[in-house]
Amino acid sequence: MTEQAKPSATKIDPTQILQRVIMPRDEDPLDVRPLYLDEPENVHSHVSSRRAVTVPTSAKVSFASYFNAFPASYWKRWTIVEDVVLRMTVRGAGRIDVYRSKANGDTVHLDGQVIRSPKAWTEVAVPVSLTPFEDGGWIWFDVFTDDTTMEIDEAAWTTDQTLPAQTVAIGMTTMRPVDAVIALRALGEDPAVFSVLKKVFVADQGSVKVRNTPGYEEAVKALGDKLEIIEQDNLGGSGGFTRGLYEAIEHTDADQIMLMDDDIRLEPDAVLRSNAFARAAAQPVIVGSHMLNLQARARLHSMGEVVDLGTCYWRAAPGALTDHDFGTESLRETEELHARIDATYNGWWMCLFPREVVQRTGYPLPLFIKWDDAEYSLRALEKGYPTVSLPGSAVWHMPWTDKNDATDWQAYFHTRNRLILAALHSPYDVRSTLLKQGLKLSLRHLLSMEYSTVVVQQKAIEDFLAGPSKLFDSLRTALPEIRELRKHYADAQVLPSAREFPPPTFDMVRAEQMLTPPTNPVTIASEAAKALMHNLREPQAATTQRPQINVPASNARWFLLGNLDSATVSNADGSGVAFRKRDPKEFRQLMKRAVRNYRRLSSEWPRMQKVYRDALPELTSVESWRKVFEANS
Repeated sequence: MTEQAKPSATKIDPTQILQRVIMPRDEDPLDVRPLYLDEPENVHSHVSSRRAVTVPTSAKVSFASYFNAFPASYWKRWTIVEDVVLRMTVRGAGRIDVYRSKANGDTVHLDGQVIRSPKAWTEVAVPVSLTPFEDGGWIWFDVFTDDTTMEIDEAAWTTDQTLPAQTVAIGMTTMRPVDAVIALRALGEDPAVFSVLKKVFVADQGSVKVRNTPGYEEAVKALGDKLEIIEQDNLGGSGGFTRGLYEAIEHTDADQIMLMDDDIRLEPDAVLRSNAFARAAAQPVIVGSHMLNLQARARLHSMGEVVDLGTCYWRAAPGALTDHDFGTESLRETEELHARIDATYNGWWMCLFPREVVQRTGYPLPLFIKWDDAEYSLRALEKGYPTVSLPGSAVWHMPWTDKNDATDWQAYFHTRNRLILAALHSPYDVRSTLLKQGLKLSLRHLLSMEYSTVVVQQKAIEDFLAGPSKLFDSLRTALPEIRELRKHYADAQVLPSAREFPPPTFDMVRAEQMLTPPTNPVTIASEAAKALMHNLREPQAATTQRPQINVPASNARWFLLGNLDSATVSNADGSGVAFRKRDPKEFRQLMKRAVRNYRRLSSEWPRMQKVYRDALPELTSVESWRKVFEANS
């Protein structure tokens, strides 16, 4: 280690940095702190900037945290980096100890240095080989202080290997201009992030424009001519994100393109970490970022996801934790976080693509929303480009557990687009699975008096069976059609509160007893038969005017609702309720329609697979998307 007079004399070469050690921003709430520092309850380090922190006297503070530990196993598996060097600029007295973990979470001490430099700044460099990290493991450091504090002015995980410099173009699509402006300002305010940006394209699809939003002028000032706002019709997420890819490929020479949601809170270093990982990759890979919970900031909501091609549903990747709270259990304490997780796709809340991947894979399908991100990664994988969900690169986003998107208007896109993905990419004969799953799901919705959901799902199947020729047109037409359909169903009409309706009449104790879920096949079949018979009978007339019960979203289960005539049901985020009313005629008609459609889907599946696979090149071509954007302008 060497002593320096000023911290500015020891700044780390940015071309060597793989991952900076960072602190929370001033605007971040206190509950994000466990993502950056692992501190005992009685220790509170002083954060003076994003890169500087002071550890108090007689304390131990660990940097074994989500944002500051180095995810070594991912770098070992996917990049050419063979060794990393922890470089730090420090002042004070105490020890710095470097540790690693194994895939099973066991901790190994690697190196330690005593610091005796209370006045002068000292450079610390600790090299660590990535050799033992094939299956998992992180690297981190702890700081122990004596009778003086320890100041860290700058620290980073670096490499001595030469990596190519590459620029990033960002594509953001927005319907929420306030959130978009906040993200744009965060991108422009960090000099290191700004230095790698080639261009930021915003596909503005909302009725309230970004340029008319408070804070926009500050965003323009921060980003300058790197910012380009493109106002277009609402073409959904796929239309907005594809516009970002299109503009970056056709009108810049950016080496990487990153897609980013608008309704996020950004950790700007995620841009740098994804950029560095892609620059170091042994082969081009899609670099995805994790999702942190915007409502509970210390919680990791999504660590890595896969598509189960047998059932054609997405799910957490094998071994991946979901909804993990770093505020109650640190990285060091959570052994499940130390094994490397392999994903097959990453959501486009934040996801980076090397230019080569887009040029060889083509553009996204015109799906409006839902499944476009999963389909794209599966298609890229078939071309030889895997997806890596990179720990330490993340944004805060509203968790999908607080959304109604499986039952509201989005149910149409969930259903249609899942079928398209299955037709294109599943290597299995999924006809029996689709038939059983579909009829079971339809019955569950019908027993729950969710008639609008079943209507849009059936339309989705019928539109899928009509073939891909109208997919581009549906970017503009599908959403208005779905909204018009749903207007005719009470379960789709949401009012602010149950106070908008008369008070319920049902016995609350009996309702509580009915909430016990059936647990074995015999009981499930018996309860389903009972609910089915109830739904074929005429409801009590009074229940159409006055709900029998108020049901919170968490209790809106078929085995309760299937035995009622009416209920008000809250939506997932608690913002409103709908008055659901049982209708035997609608029940019969929709069930017959579902049986007919799923039988047809099963019989026509081989033909539809060929139709969609034959159409794929045109659906994802630059020429097809250029026509969409030119028609829009």
